[in-house]
Amino acid sequence: MLSAIFITNLKKAGNNRECILTKGEIKMKQIPIGVSNRHIHVTKEDLEKLFGNGHELTVAKELSQPGEFAAEETLTIKTDKAEIVRVRILGPVRKFTQVEISKTDARNLGINAPLRSSGNIDGTPGITLIGPNGEIQINKGVIVAERHIHMTPQDAAQFQVSDGQYVSVKVKGDRGLIFNQVLVRVKDTYALDMHVDTDEANSGNIKTGDFGELIL
Repeated sequence: MLSAIFITNLKKAGNNRECILTKGEIKMKQIPIGVSNRHIHVTKEDLEKLFGNGHELTVAKELSQPGEFAAEETLTIKTDKAEIVRVRILGPVRKFTQVEISKTDARNLGINAPLRSSGNIDGTPGITLIGPNGEIQINKGVIVAERHIHMTPQDAAQFQVSDGQYVSVKVKGDRGLIFNQVLVRVKDTYALDMHVDTDEANSGNIKTGDFGELIL
């Protein structure tokens, strides 16, 4: 029998059972799911063009990944067809500017945003970003982010998965479903969390703080 890992859906159950998998046996561990709305990552240079010289991002809310936060600052993203206002910037600043939207957003904007992992922006479309101090045109960086799971090397060893591996995740409930092609991302600074966008969350009636079942 092939070994398998199940991270069970225990919504609001408060069950903290840990999981160490051995071949032929299944034990349990919770994994939270976070719903990621459209957002923007910016470079320091682009931030200052949009908000003024010396501008620093203001923390509005800490996010699930250590050191990352939703900023008070928002931008308008614009194409020839449409625009979306008040798109949140996530901090801290990065080495590249990237806009993450859903497929629904992409259709509304009339833009062919490909499905990519974060940071893989070569060959992607650009967009206009409008801030209080001006606007800029980026020539690449608009993506639909691949659904993914953040985990530490310790988590990965326990679940017997590796960085870059794709797995499936089952979510129970009144619109239960299985997400295939879920990317595993492993790094020392990560915290265990699965990220889906608003389209994916709506398809399964999923809210931030719900849990999934990971199947190898």
